[in-house]
Amino acid sequence: MKPYSEACQRNRGPILEVLRQYFTAPGTVLEIGAGTGQHAVHFAAHLPHLQWLPSDRSVDDGENLRGIRAWAEEARLPNLLDPVALDVREPRWPVDQVQYAYSANTAHIMSWPEVELMFTGIGKVLQAQGVFCLYGPVNREGRYTSESNREFDRMLKARDPLMGLRDDQALIALGERCSLTLAADHAMPANNRLLVWRRDAAG
Repeated sequence: MKPYSEACQRNRGPILEVLRQYFTAPGTVLEIGAGTGQHAVHFAAHLPHLQWLPSDRSVDDGENLRGIRAWAEEARLPNLLDPVALDVREPRWPVDQVQYAYSANTAHIMSWPEVELMFTGIGKVLQAQGVFCLYGPVNREGRYTSESNREFDRMLKARDPLMGLRDDQALIALGERCSLTLAADHAMPANNRLLVWRRDAAG
């Protein structure tokens, strides 16, 4: 039985409309934390000029990877690659260079040191002028953008004090340290945002 997320079904359309603006030239997209695999299938189907490479941690005996693979095997898309195991804490990632990177709803469930490692890794594998898109709930200049986000942050920290909504200014500063320059900030439904970085030509 394939894993399923109602949130993925709801947000995939609005996210796709933003990705169309930035993932324009043919290339490979590394998806970090692909979760159920629903985004990978949907985006690969609607962006056939891209090779979509989903990844996730190999935990719980690879349950996440098996779920992603189940969605991919049903879709049978020629541009959807077999999922790979990727843990941002590992010094060696399973790819050397990609044109694009994408991650959804990961930064707030990672610890901040793990978010730093994700950005560091993306800065290494993303080619010059490559694009990184990060989707999820983000605070603006240290403030919650809605009461629902405030409550969500409280729930996350009750689950694990290392989790929590990240501040946009902290993410922007982190990107700069990793040769990633913020190119756009899109407001999304349900008080989410999609931040877009471009890899510097030098760095």
